[in-house]
Amino acid sequence: FKAAVTKNALPSAVSLQFLLLVSGFRTFVSLRRDKLLLVCVEQMPIGPTVFVPEAEKQKRRKTVMNPTVTPPLVSLQLIHVACVCAGHNASRDVVTLVKSVLFHRRNPLHFHFITDTVANRILSSLFRSWMVPSVQVSFYDADELKSEVSWIPNKHYSGIYGLMKLTLTKALPPDLNKVIVLDTDITFATDIAELWGIFRKFTDKQVIGLVENQSDWYLGNLWKNHKPWPALGRGFNTGVILLYLERLRRISWEQMWRLTAERELMSMLSTSLADQDIFNAFIKQNPVLVHQLPCFWNVQLSDHTRSEQCYTEVSDLKVIHWNSPKKLRVKNKHVEFFRNLYLTFLEYDGNLLRRELFGCPSQASPESIQLQGALEELDEDDQCYDFRRERLTVHRVHLEFLQYEYTPTEDDVTLVAQLSMDRLQMLEAICKHWEGPISLALYLSDAEAQQFLRYAQASEVLKNRKNVGYHIVYKEGQFYPVNLLRNVALKNANTPYTFLTDVDFLPMYGLYDYLSGRVGLCRTVLPCCSSAPRQRSRAAQAP
Repeated sequence: FKAAVTKNALPSAVSLQFLLLVSGFRTFVSLRRDKLLLVCVEQMPIGPTVFVPEAEKQKRRKTVMNPTVTPPLVSLQLIHVACVCAGHNASRDVVTLVKSVLFHRRNPLHFHFITDTVANRILSSLFRSWMVPSVQVSFYDADELKSEVSWIPNKHYSGIYGLMKLTLTKALPPDLNKVIVLDTDITFATDIAELWGIFRKFTDKQVIGLVENQSDWYLGNLWKNHKPWPALGRGFNTGVILLYLERLRRISWEQMWRLTAERELMSMLSTSLADQDIFNAFIKQNPVLVHQLPCFWNVQLSDHTRSEQCYTEVSDLKVIHWNSPKKLRVKNKHVEFFRNLYLTFLEYDGNLLRRELFGCPSQASPESIQLQGALEELDEDDQCYDFRRERLTVHRVHLEFLQYEYTPTEDDVTLVAQLSMDRLQMLEAICKHWEGPISLALYLSDAEAQQFLRYAQASEVLKNRKNVGYHIVYKEGQFYPVNLLRNVALKNANTPYTFLTDVDFLPMYGLYDYLSGRVGLCRTVLPCCSSAPRQRSRAAQAP
């Protein structure tokens, strides 16, 4: 809600702001001399308490109590963010990353995704249906870049995609000068514009901004005969990178990192930490080119980490990096705080991030203009107004929420259904009765989608089925969009034939084999059947 109070009531407004902050709301206060005080309030998601450093508290108090202090203006500069994303799991992770960035941002953003076919399909559909103002998205085919790095042996679990950040000067547009590069397992706790502003601190020679590695990996003392790639001191972590692309192209970055990799691979034989090893070997030879970022811009929650020495209060950190294979199960004395912050964005309602930026009007897309025109044509006095308005709602859609791998045959049949959270218990029984491919549209909130994920990953029946496509249609509005759900499930069935049913109906055992067999039989018999009427017609004319 918005509350406007007069200047004389300023103490009450300050009390209101404090009350809202401690009650789980974030407030934005605009003060002008002899004008109204506007307090805009947004409810915070259920999650961890947000601790504010004392210096920041003093700054806020001065701003609120002194109307002559004008809050600093927010630059409307477009911020570019790049990310390599491949597969179903990484596509889910990148959504949480994007939520944390969008939640804090005050600038327009342009996301650049280097993706495989799966991630491209999932993320392009999601962003197209998300329709977030002042956000642009571009996709680049990872298959076209594989030849650039496929010659490098890599032991890291990220595989070939863990090396693709080396190719960004070639992959991204040549007129793009600067970019922030992020891993998918990153969570932001502040405005990304603060990180973008560090580019201004680069010297004329610096081309890369990195945070020091917070483990002892590159010191080579983790175990006997441990031999890491060469690095400057403790080395640097590449989960968060500032790349000055214009300068990198000027120094022939592509040629330099290749020469570095070729030289080191003669003795190291393979990389252990993917692109990070090559970045560090390059920096070891060219230390003048790196700008060391403060450690709170990449608090690394990995095994043997020294991240706890990076901050005195958890409120000091800016970016959390879950760079351990253990992810949320990693050991850290503040891991509960970090986990709650991550879960807050994981379950945060993405519809709330569709808000316009304050003082930054975005250029409306053709789809938005068309939607706005359709809404304006509606008659609010129409008894069916709510239904007609609901029909125009654009729901966010996350295709293939879980891993889906299936190659259909010529006579294949997909079972198609739609459901909500209260019918989730039917899934195991349906999967036991129907062995073939299934396409399901699930109408869930962001929090319910995570409950479903935990349920599916814990189910012995569901977690072993890779031929079931789960397509999340996120909740919005007051009605159940049954036709939309059916259409989403139908559209994403990749077989020639579909068997449309309600989720309450349990197919008999063997129905998939029976239907696919009958389809094959009909396809074989139909050409003969098509000539039968003509034969009967001639027979009727015979004497």
